[in-house]
Amino acid sequence: MNLDKIENFISKQKVSFICSIDNEGYSNVKAMLKPRKMNGLKEFYFSTNTKSMRVSQYKNNPNASIYFYHKGLIKYVGVMLKGKMEILTDQNTKNMIWKKGDTIFYKKGITDLDYCVLKFTAISGRYYCNLKTENFDI
Repeated sequence: MNLDKIENFISKQKVSFICSIDNEGYSNVKAMLKPRKMNGLKEFYFSTNTKSMRVSQYKNNPNASIYFYHKGLIKYVGVMLKGKMEILTDQNTKNMIWKKGDTIFYKKGITDLDYCVLKFTAISGRYYCNLKTENFDI
């Protein structure tokens, strides 16, 4: 398995799924836009609302996974990464992933207190393609 190939695959996906753990120990899945920034397969950055349920869950339990997939006519490819999610509110990180149209979501702009960054750090993954799965470490 080629980790560069997996990274390239992830970078082309328009949707990602993030998973958190609720207070009862159940996984919660949420569809998100693709990560705003990636550092290889190790770090992924997402924007979200500080007051969101997901942020609250990650504060209580940082264990997380993210998932990417593509379904073609015949071929299905999926990548799951496991790791830890951090909530970042420092201005430098917020500036790093801010996009021009984000004021739709964060009315007060880049300094909006309800705007934060989720930073996912992967430790391992699982790749699925052509009816085969492979585990890998990051």
